[in-house]
Amino acid sequence: MPRLQPLPPETTPELKAHFDFFLSTLGFTPNSVLTMQRKPKLVKAFADLNAAVMDPAGEVELGFRRLIGHVASKAAGCLYCQAHTLLGAHNFGVSDEKLAAVWTYETSPLYSEKERAALGFALAAASQPNAVTDDVFERVRRHWSESEIVEILGVVAMFGFLNRWNDSMGTPLEAVPLEVARKAAPRGDWSPGKHGQK
Repeated sequence: MPRLQPLPPETTPELKAHFDFFLSTLGFTPNSVLTMQRKPKLVKAFADLNAAVMDPAGEVELGFRRLIGHVASKAAGCLYCQAHTLLGAHNFGVSDEKLAAVWTYETSPLYSEKERAALGFALAAASQPNAVTDDVFERVRRHWSESEIVEILGVVAMFGFLNRWNDSMGTPLEAVPLEVARKAAPRGDWSPGKHGQK
């Protein structure tokens, strides 16, 4: 049950352009943003951050950036963001097989050592307490440039905000990401937990 109900998009007409940004990447405006619109400046700041972190001109592939967000969200335990990141990865061309294997990226042949280094770094960076050791950082540095590492950590940091937002609000999960998350789960038994629609 959401702790604050998402408001209809028309509640704050001046945010339409920001809502439309999410329509172009997800196909809908997330309930997290519809809840956030009670403070329009927060929506604008978040949309700007999201646009910078997920900039199509970035060096790290867009679908893979969503997988980084997924692993970070798994570390934080946010089921809402886990589902959204799988949907985002799917929408940017990550195969269903690779989505399903993200749960075992360290051993899956679908993931390269370069990808494993980035996902391991994301997992360590999202952990509490922070688990980025010199060894973890050197592993990611062997495969990624400094500017790519900044992009990767930007994704982790943005999802740190989203994980706390959505878990604290109990944001209700929309139908499309729920379907993608269930399909990607090893046995199709993924549950939205408190983010289930009531």
